[in-house]
Formats: sequence, C-alpha cells, structure tokens
Amino acid sequence: MPNYFGTNGVRGKFDELTVELAAKLCKAFAFWTALKVQKTNPSLLIARDMRLTGTALTQASIAGVLSGGANAIEIGICPSPTAEWMLKHTQADGLIIVTASHNPPEWNALKFVAGNGVSVSRETGHEIEKYLEHPPVNWNEIGKHTVRTDTIDSYIAAILSRLNVPKFKKRKLRLALDPGNGTSTLVAPKLFAALGCQLTVLNSQLDGTFPGRNSEPIRDNVSDLIALMREGGFDMGVAWDGDADRVVYVDEKGEWVVGDRVFALSAMLMLQKRKGKIVNTVSTSRAVEDVAKESGVQTIYVGVGAPYISEAVLRENAVMGGEEVGGVIWSDFSLAKDGIYSAAMAAQAVCDKPLSHLLSQIPLYYNSKCKLPAKPEQKGKIISNLPKMVKAGKLDLTDGVRINFEDSWAIIRASGTENYIRVFAEAKTPREAEKLMLFYKKKVESMLRSS
Repeated sequence: MPNYFGTNGVRGKFDELTVELAAKLCKAFAFWTALKVQKTNPSLLIARDMRLTGTALTQASIAGVLSGGANAIEIGICPSPTAEWMLKHTQADGLIIVTASHNPPEWNALKFVAGNGVSVSRETGHEIEKYLEHPPVNWNEIGKHTVRTDTIDSYIAAILSRLNVPKFKKRKLRLALDPGNGTSTLVAPKLFAALGCQLTVLNSQLDGTFPGRNSEPIRDNVSDLIALMREGGFDMGVAWDGDADRVVYVDEKGEWVVGDRVFALSAMLMLQKRKGKIVNTVSTSRAVEDVAKESGVQTIYVGVGAPYISEAVLRENAVMGGEEVGGVIWSDFSLAKDGIYSAAMAAQAVCDKPLSHLLSQIPLYYNSKCKLPAKPEQKGKIISNLPKMVKAGKLDLTDGVRINFEDSWAIIRASGTENYIRVFAEAKTPREAEKLMLFYKKKVESMLRSS
C-alpha cells in the first residue's frame, strides 16, 4: 500500500494529488474518524485556499466525505488557522483543509485535523490509509452536505474579544501588511481596520497564482515590504504565507524579523501573562528556550511539523508551541499555528513599546541554512549513517541529527514534504553560523556523491 501522508498531510502537483486520490483519502478519513469518535455519521469541516486546483479538490473531498458516511460542512475559502479555530468553535469531529500553505502555485495539499485539534501526522496518516480501499456506504447511509458562511466573521470576533480594543483605537498604529495574495487578505485587513489601525496593504488581491511574490515569507520574498518599512512612518510590517499559518515581521526601522524571533517574541508575551511549558522543534532557535528559562518554565523539544507540535502541546498542557518559520500555537485560542492571532498579539504589545525595543529583550542568535536535493532513498540512508561521522558535540536524534555545542548547534534532517536534506546552523555570530553550516553541508554532499 502506498504511503501518501508526509509530515503534515498529503501534498503533490495536480497529476499526483488528483481528484480521484483526494476523494479516496477523504473517504478514508471519514471512516477513520467514525471509528475514532464512535459515531455513525461524524461531521467534518472542509475549507480551502485560493489555489487554482482548489475547487476541483474541494468538490472531490466533499464527495469522499459523503461516500464515507460523514457529514460535510463546507466553510469556504479562509486561512488555515481560521478553519482550525472553527473546528474548536463548532466542536466538529474533524477538519480537511485544501491548501499547500507556503508551496508554489502548482502544488496543492490536503491537511487533516482530528476533532481534538491535533493535525494528522505521518504515523496517524498510515492508519487512515488502511481505509483507502474500503467500499463506500450504502446509498441511504450517505452523509449530508451543508455550507456555513460565518467562518471569517466569527473568527475575527473571537480575536477581537481577546484584545484591548480601546488601547488600539487610542494608539492608531500604522501598519504595513503583505498577505502575499493569500487567504490572510480576507481576514487581516478587516481585523486591523476594526482595531482602528491605519493600513497600507501590499499584494492584497486573492490570487492562487501568487503574482505579487512567492508564497513563503522569507526575507528575499518580502523585499517590497522591507523597502516600504524603510521609508519610515510605520509601526510594524507583517507578512504571511499562502494559508496564514506562518508570519514574519519587519520592525519600525525596516529590519526583517526572522520566524524564530517571531516565536520567541510570542513566547515572551504569553509568559508575561500565563506561565507554562513551551513546545519547540529541534530546528528552532535556542532564543525560545532562553526566553522560557527567564520565566522559569520548561522547553519540550519535538520533531519538525505541525502535528508533532500540536500533539505535544495537548499532551504536556503547554501554553505555546512553535517552529522556526514563524508558526506559533497559542493553546488557549486553538491548536493551530496561527499567523493572524500572533500578529494581533504582537501589534497589541507594539501599542506600548516599539517592536525593536520588544525584540531587544530576546537573546540574539544568527542562523545559516541550506537545502540539498536528495532522492527519497538517499534521505533515510544519509540521516541514519550520519551520527557515526559526528566526532564532537552532543547528539539529539529526535528528528534528524542535531549536534549541540555550548553556544551553537547544527541540525541535518530530511524534509518531510520535499526531496531535500536540510542543513541548519545557529551561533552567536553570523560567521560562526555560516562556518558550522558549511562544515556539515560538505559532509552531506560527500555522502550524497557516494550514495
């Protein structure tokens, strides 16, 4: 039986993730959910982003859910964290999101979320795959299809209820927003306008071809936002990926804020109000752990991927979880990586102090990253053989191979969604980080050549 599930759902181009496969996967998810929650007709929410293949894959997903005997509740085009909050709000039994998140426009994906809010991991996905060839239910047992139109308004209202709205309206923040033609354009401008913020919005047209910039909000892709912020007069710049589970900032001086520091800032703001464990991935900056130590709380390290973070947040009753790309879970709101809620919390803090001042309270590290093309069979072999070649540092094999030193670390891991081996390094200076990354990059390149 093929294994379709990766680190977070099933991804592929349209000739790989076809409508036929989407229907089968969603039918299997319906049967798996029914068994999990012990209901004959569980209710599954279905959301999507604006990608060109989204309509076809959504219709196929609905058909699959119905043929598996579950009820399909369509909640429309919205950010992934909005859909995941809606799962908690409606107490549905599960959620399917048709989105490829930060991937290029020719990609799409199905993300599955269980009723407890935990994203379906690769391991859980293999359980679901056992039902791929399960025959559909009888004609008179098919599920019901309904549509809800209150998703975005309900989500915005929920965020507003947690903010100090009078403080925002008095401060009148000037914000530069870059949704990158993604689904945050349906929510973020409306949310911040309701808070009395003065807005300049780049790439605001919802467009699944991403004409404004590439979806992933890395520094090179948000250069227009950085240039705008450097003109001056703005309090904060914010950019999201296609489905808004990732967020990055630009401070009032025009300095880009890497995703690790977005997470560290979020942790600092959370721990000022509520103490508790922080869940961090093994590829995320040590700055997060430093912030947690300052508040006297424990950091739990897990493998890379939203499912492993949300699983650990729920299991450990943690107040927050996150990762280096700017994905942050605020557990008192939902178990979703929520780039919009994160931006709202950061903006509320900026009402009192400049973003650069807030960030100055977080220990500064520098990182260097690269990714090397690798065939699926090469990835596993190299990661399993690499520990034997490491002669210094303390090894952590939670996900890939992480080598910890006193003031630095490096990690080599196989991507769970793409055919790459990723090499990250972090140190106290850019030169040290680059040197460490290049050292392990050369080791991996040598292993790739000989494999």
